Amino acid sequence: MDLSITIAGVRFPSCVMNASGALCVTHEELLALGRSRAGAIVTKSMTIEPRDGNPTPRYYGFPGGSINSMGLPNLGYRAYAALIPELKTFGKPVIASVAGLCEDDFQIIATVINAAKPDLIEVNLSCPNIPGKPQIGYDTEASERLLKRVRKVITVPMGVKLPPYFDPAHHSAMGSVIGRCGVDFLNLINSVGNGLVVDPEHEVVVIKPKGGFGGLGGASIKPVALANVRAFWKIFEGRMPIIGTGGVVSGVDAFEHLLCGATAVQIGTVLVEEGVNVFDRLETELVAQLSKKGYASLEECRGKLKEL
Repeated sequence: MDLSITIAGVRFPSCVMNASGALCVTHEELLALGRSRAGAIVTKSMTIEPRDGNPTPRYYGFPGGSINSMGLPNLGYRAYAALIPELKTFGKPVIASVAGLCEDDFQIIATVINAAKPDLIEVNLSCPNIPGKPQIGYDTEASERLLKRVRKVITVPMGVKLPPYFDPAHHSAMGSVIGRCGVDFLNLINSVGNGLVVDPEHEVVVIKPKGGFGGLGGASIKPVALANVRAFWKIFEGRMPIIGTGGVVSGVDAFEHLLCGATAVQIGTVLVEEGVNVFDRLETELVAQLSKKGYASLEECRGKLKEL
């Protein structure tokens, strides 16, 4: 079965790809994604200067998910701009994920990265792990101001990675912002911020930064991710391509995202835990699920979730 998709006119050989942040920081990690069955190469969200990130341990996997407070470790935008031509030789789309520690950073990075000609640019409004820095995605006015600034310098398809929202009023407000800013696709969601995992045996938190607080990922956040995919699919009446991110650890999970309206899915926790061979497993499982349910293509099931 053909698992290829198209987002904003760009063809992807598979609908399953890495989420920014998962095994995509270094040159070697990005090359490994290029050689894998991943449908794209998504870079780490990049900042102006290279960052080592938060002190370790900063990632912890547990039954049902993971918690992390990475602190945006990355090579800096100049290094990723230089790597983009090499990454494009793998014959799959390159999605450059752009972050920043202030609004001006986003525009500077977007200008240079756009000139390097990635296939798409993802503007990350949902970096939850910088101590003392709030997520821009929870401030609609700041989000709109920033997106309109970077849209002026980005000439490739532009997407937005959003934090999880937990109230229909927030879905609606951000949907209105997205509709005014020339956005070509959405990535939903980033990790669920400020969770806390405790080691009861040693009576201690499991990660060092922020007193143990960090972003939750993996299976435990799937219901939140599905709710956001469905909410924005309805807001845009199925016309806005959505990448579903959160809780995809099996082909059935990917199928659920498609039913809710996702065009593609990204993986984080399961990629960190299993490595790049996980793409083969997930694609095989997704094809099996689609065949079991009698769907001949991804398009046939997209957005077809029934309500009681």
